[in-house]
Amino acid sequence: MAEKTIRLKRTSLYASGVSPVNMVQAVFYNEDMLIYDLEDSVPASEKDAARFLVYQMVKHHRPKDKYVGIRVNGIYSEYLEEDLQAAVRAKPDFLRIPKVEYAREVQDISNRIAAIEEKIGMETGSIDLVVNVESYMGVINAMEIAKASPRIVAMAVSAEDLTASLKAQRTKQGLEVFYARNAVLLACRAAGIDALDVVFSDINDVAGLKEDTALAKNLGFDGKTCIHPRQIDTVNTYFTPSMKEIRYALRVLEAVEEGKRQKKGAVVLDGGMIDKPMELRALTTLAQAEAAGLHVRGEEKLS
Repeated sequence: MAEKTIRLKRTSLYASGVSPVNMVQAVFYNEDMLIYDLEDSVPASEKDAARFLVYQMVKHHRPKDKYVGIRVNGIYSEYLEEDLQAAVRAKPDFLRIPKVEYAREVQDISNRIAAIEEKIGMETGSIDLVVNVESYMGVINAMEIAKASPRIVAMAVSAEDLTASLKAQRTKQGLEVFYARNAVLLACRAAGIDALDVVFSDINDVAGLKEDTALAKNLGFDGKTCIHPRQIDTVNTYFTPSMKEIRYALRVLEAVEEGKRQKKGAVVLDGGMIDKPMELRALTTLAQAEAAGLHVRGEEKLS
């Protein structure tokens, strides 16, 4: 199987489908994933208008440098069928599916998308899925959900709805969602998909955002949903490999290659053994850096 091109998912930003100004402005920020929203940000009286606006935006004014998606209404919503009909025809990169609790729900959505793709002459499977886990039941079933469809490229945790379902209090420290974050992360790793972390809700607390994003990166997440454009550059910085990390990755791979040339069974760097996971981590670091537009080959490009 050919290696898939890495699509960065460091930052996700929603643009309300009921606000043309919001949708136009969102194009000019630095988020990797731009999601036009038909769900929470759109009142019931505006669902039809939002659906039309989002279709026109994605179909005819789609930004070329972003991973573009549409968040549809909930799986059991009266609006879902019309959302899917319009969204698939707009041909976004992905659909973001809210409030998923069971694998069968994702499978049903995937089948419905496939029927529309076939009807309009699209290749079946063209549209990816990003799944939101927003309840304790979704966390319990995260492993099955993550593997429910080959369309799924990422799974995200939504802390606000999750804490409500747990009858927990949402805090900046986030201990109440720590288990859920790890459960979703493990499910994503088992399924070979990306893991997207919770939002940090206080847009004025830059120090808190940095601390929370550093934790997410250290846990192993691939990105984070941003609640406001001013968070994007900070989050991107944390999920982009630093020059120090890039240089170390290059040294790891150099040491591995030297070991192969010398037919060594064990490779040592800086007094420590290099094993296969370290080599894979180095390759991932360089792939992420290159996807972010950094030149990583050659010391002269790192200076």
